[in-house]
Amino acid sequence: MPVVTRSTVAPLPGAPPRPVLRLGGASPGGLALPPAAPTPGQMYAPRGVWTDGQRLAAVDTGNHRVLLWSQIPGEDGADADVVLGQPDPYSEGPAAGGRGVTEGLHVPTGVCLAQGRLVVADAWHHRLLVWDDWPTTHSQRPDMVLGQPDMGASAPNAGGEASATAFYWPFGIGVVAGVFWVADTGNRRVLGWTGGLPDPGQPADVLLGQDTMGQRAENRGGAVGAATFRWPHAVAGDDRALFVADAGDHRVLGWCPQPAVDRAAEVVLGQPDASTASELAYRPQGPARLRFPYAVVGDRDRLVVADTANNRVLVFTDLPAAGSGLAATAVLGQPDFDDHGENRWDAVAADTFCWPYGMSLAGDTLAVADSGNNRVTVWQL
Repeated sequence: MPVVTRSTVAPLPGAPPRPVLRLGGASPGGLALPPAAPTPGQMYAPRGVWTDGQRLAAVDTGNHRVLLWSQIPGEDGADADVVLGQPDPYSEGPAAGGRGVTEGLHVPTGVCLAQGRLVVADAWHHRLLVWDDWPTTHSQRPDMVLGQPDMGASAPNAGGEASATAFYWPFGIGVVAGVFWVADTGNRRVLGWTGGLPDPGQPADVLLGQDTMGQRAENRGGAVGAATFRWPHAVAGDDRALFVADAGDHRVLGWCPQPAVDRAAEVVLGQPDASTASELAYRPQGPARLRFPYAVVGDRDRLVVADTANNRVLVFTDLPAAGSGLAATAVLGQPDFDDHGENRWDAVAADTFCWPYGMSLAGDTLAVADSGNNRVTVWQL
């Protein structure tokens, strides 16, 4: 069964799309980047974003905080309504500028809404933080922590070995067909909870990428294969498939259907086969190669991949249920499939990228965390 059923869908008809909104950095001109000083509307190297087409959350990674807009603003550079992880909208620094683990974040990366609850991957504190509702006040504290015994703990794997309840650099999170998935990057694995967002201390039901919960070697300690990861970084899919962006192996793996147990992926994007993990550095890439893809999102019509080190976003349609070396059908951020320069080796422009790092797709609304340009751009596909 194909992953995409409507083969007549044209993802980008007519002229190439341009962003309809830019939040965060506005280039002062030429190749210069905006200042990184935090304000309610300024960002520094954002790595994550989430939207449902109405609200928007941006993970302002370099400032160790999360910005929330209760409604997607209608003008560029609009201030966020709420700032999480810092005592006010103008402070920065890990652990709320040194105030402590219980007060702040350290290199947050992923964000999503799970069963109406806001979830943030606080990667370098090796935990997930959960707010029971959409926060409405600055510095609002989370209601629950996953991966650590309490809000004050921050050791990798909760101070022990890898297990079914602990994390090491959890970078990517998401809900796919009711299953809550975590890209547990430092443990080189993906964990799944089939009942959705788990309770504290609840062990994962599904393990991908390792033989046992206690192992954490790159590519299972052996050769690259269809069931291994180097740096799993993001998850996406629907009721027919799960996709994982394996950034360190320069590929995206797909399981059709979504796996309930550890097994080999059927789809490989970015490499000619499942046993190859080569990098085409600073060379023409074409439509079928990836270089450090850090994000993947999708729906029934298309799969969208942030080809991060190639400074572009690729759109795939009509993906089969199995295969490798598959070609993208459209590219954002570059004039063609062979260009790969940061901001097209030119001035920062509305439709260029410098290391696109995180994405979210809601209908035709695509939000991209354009990390190197210190901004989030919103596109209408």
